[in-house]
Amino acid sequence: MNGKQLGGLIKKRRKRLEMNQADLTLVSGTGIRFISDLENGKKTCAIGKVLKVLENLRMDPVFQPREQHR
Repeated sequence: MNGKQLGGLIKKRRKRLEMNQADLTLVSGTGIRFISDLENGKKTCAIGKVLKVLENLRMDPVFQPREQHR
C-alpha cells in the first residue's frame, strides 16, 4: 500500500462516518492541512498523527510481511 491508497481509504472512511475534514481535525488533534495532505497521499505525514487519525476513524492498521516472489 502506498500513501495515495492509504489516503483514499481514510477519506472513504471519514465520509462513511459522515465527517468532514474539520470534524476529523477536532477529534484527532491535527490541523486541516494535515488531514488534506494525508488524504492526498503526502509521503511525509508523521506516523504518530496518522495513527491517531486511524484511531479516531475506528480503523486498525494491519501490518504483515509481503510474500516473496521468486
